[in-house]
Amino acid sequence: MNVYDFDGTIFYSDCSVGFAIWCMKRHPKLAAVYLPRVVKNLILYKTGKIPNHLMQRRMFSYLTMVDDFDVQIERYWDKYEKRISAWYLAQKKPDDLIISASPACIIGPIAERLGVRFMASEYDREFGVFTNNLMYAKEKARYIFDHGFPKIENFYSDSLADTPLALCAEKAHLVTNNATTVIDWPDLDANTVETVKKKIDTGWHIHLKQD
Repeated sequence: MNVYDFDGTIFYSDCSVGFAIWCMKRHPKLAAVYLPRVVKNLILYKTGKIPNHLMQRRMFSYLTMVDDFDVQIERYWDKYEKRISAWYLAQKKPDDLIISASPACIIGPIAERLGVRFMASEYDREFGVFTNNLMYAKEKARYIFDHGFPKIENFYSDSLADTPLALCAEKAHLVTNNATTVIDWPDLDANTVETVKKKIDTGWHIHLKQD
């Protein structure tokens, strides 16, 4: 079984942010309500006044405000499905598993189009709350263990924050250059391990770029 992160790995850009922009362009009133909240909560998070999971919950709050969500998400993927990486499509298998911190309501439709399984953060669009753990960093590895998945042959991600899951795989791969280039997962020397720990604790991804 091969396991893949989604945003920045097999899909160029961040689908949660992209879909938020998509919705605000089609519902201008949404921007007037949502953007001030985003700025406020980013400041609260950066100053240590709210934890990462609460910041993420509030960042996803726009999903509670889109009345025609089902229509818009399909239109969004109609346009942006083309951003799925060519290297992934060339090796896609039916037993692939996508595991992503993005909301399941956004990931689900594209996973269905691809014909693969997925696990993502369950976000209740009526009440604006997570109904499972945020599928980020250590939670991805915990999900794999808790659900007794068979061995992971290959794992792909653009972020060293996914190191806990990378260590569960027989082979791990780092994706760089806007989801176009696949390289070996870097050796984790003491300095890198310390950086990984800090980034996981703060909830921000580590993106490695090649020149």
